[in-house]
Amino acid sequence: MKFNITQPNQALKSQLEHKINHKTKPLGALGMLEAVALQIGLIQQTLTPRLSHANMLVFAGDHGIVEAGVSPYPQAVTAQMVLNFLQGGAAINVFTKQNNMHLSVVDSGVNYEFSHSLDLTHAGLIHAKVAMGTRSFLSEPAMTLAQCEQALARGAGIVDAQVAEGCNVFGFGEMGIGNTSSASCLMSVLCDLPIEQCVGRGTGLDDAGLAHKTNILAQAIAYHHLSSSDAMQVLATFGGFEIAMMVGAMLQAAAKQCTLLIDGFITTAALLVAAKLQPEILHYCVFTHCSDESGHKKMLDYLQVKPLLNIDLRLGEGTGAALAYPLVLASVNFLNEMASFESASVSQKI
Repeated sequence: MKFNITQPNQALKSQLEHKINHKTKPLGALGMLEAVALQIGLIQQTLTPRLSHANMLVFAGDHGIVEAGVSPYPQAVTAQMVLNFLQGGAAINVFTKQNNMHLSVVDSGVNYEFSHSLDLTHAGLIHAKVAMGTRSFLSEPAMTLAQCEQALARGAGIVDAQVAEGCNVFGFGEMGIGNTSSASCLMSVLCDLPIEQCVGRGTGLDDAGLAHKTNILAQAIAYHHLSSSDAMQVLATFGGFEIAMMVGAMLQAAAKQCTLLIDGFITTAALLVAAKLQPEILHYCVFTHCSDESGHKKMLDYLQVKPLLNIDLRLGEGTGAALAYPLVLASVNFLNEMASFESASVSQKI
C-alpha cells in the first residue's frame, strides 16, 4: 500500500509566527506550546486551526515471543486487558473520558475471539484481526510480508473511516504482552544500536528476567541478521500485528493531514518504522512524553524530537498521549483566542 505524505507547505509560516509572537506575552513565553501551535497551523494550512473529534486508537495484539519467557505476565493478559478497556476500567478509559477523546480499541491480532455482539461493538471495539497472534521471532519471522501489508492496510482503513466522520487528531496507544520485546528489536535494528541499549523491564522484570530477555532478543537479532534499510522486512520479522497496524494508521493519518499524538516506547517504535518508510511523517507528529521504559529517550534522540512531558510514565495504552492532549488543545486555543498587543491596546516591548 502506498502512502502519499508530503511536508506541509511552509508559505504560512511567517504569518503564523507573526500571530504567535504578537500575542499579549513576552516573546517565546509559552515555550513548546508555541512550537505546537505553529506545527498544527502548518499541518492544517490555516491561521485558525481547530482540533476536531479527537480519537484515541489503542491497537492490541499477541506475540509468539512470549513463549520464550520474555515477560512476567502470561499472554492471556492481553485479552483480559482489552476486555477491561471495553468495560471502561483502565487508565486510558479514565484519561480519554476526562479529556473528551473518543476511544477505539482495535483487535489487530489478539489470541482470543472477541464477541461480535452489539454490547462490545458499542463499547468501541474494532474487529481487524490478522491472525491469532504472531509467531515467535526467535526462530522465524513474526509474520509474513503479506500479513504485514494486510495490517498496514487495515490500519489505514480505520483512519479513513474516522477522518470521514470529522476526526483530524489521533492519539496512538497499544496493548500486547511481549510487545516491549518487539519494540526493542525494532529499535535495535533500525537505529543500529546494541540491544542492551534498547531493552527494558517492560511490565516489571527483575534483574534475572531482564538478563534473560536481553539474551533472547540478542539471539533473535543475530539469527535474522537484517538490514536497517529494509524497514518492512524488519517490521514483519519483529513486529506485532498491533505495531504493524499502528504503522499503517499513522502513515494514513499523516497522508490525510491529521495531527498525530505519539505515546511511549512501543508507539514510538511503530512511528520509527513509519518514519523509515516515509520520513515526512515527522512533520505531523507531536511527541507527547518521554517514557520511563529504558530506551525511549534514545529513540526520541535518534528521531531528533522533543517530548512535551517527562513524568516517569511507562504504562502504554496511549495514556501519555491522552494526558498531553489538553496541552495540545491549549496550543491551538491560545493561537485562536488570546488577544494580540494591538487588539488589547497593550504596549509592546520598547
